[in-house]
Amino acid sequence: MEQNKLVVFGSKKIRRIWHAEEWYFSVVDIVEALTDSPTPRQYWGKVKQREFIDLQLSPIWIQLKLEAADGKKYATDCANTESLFRIIQSIPSPKAEPFKRWLAKVAEPRGTPLKY
Repeated sequence: MEQNKLVVFGSKKIRRIWHAEEWYFSVVDIVEALTDSPTPRQYWGKVKQREFIDLQLSPIWIQLKLEAADGKKYATDCANTESLFRIIQSIPSPKAEPFKRWLAKVAEPRGTPLKY
């Protein structure tokens, strides 16, 4: 399995990494794809504070090192498909449903679509 692979939703590039036998996706990249926010990191920070404050001890995301635009690897909030569906529900966007369908296709390593 290819360790890191960039996938595209519309015109947005989304970083992902194969970890613990499943794909993990950059949450900030997904926030940017859903919201077109000029500051997706800050947007994600506000969503975390507002929606996931109760999960501080066991968040539904983990930090993995992903390559950034400058070619260096940085710790990045990443989530698996199941967690992403929960995160997407917290982001008001008309792109949410098409994104969930797209995610179900690209997240399954063997080509079997996931149900959400």
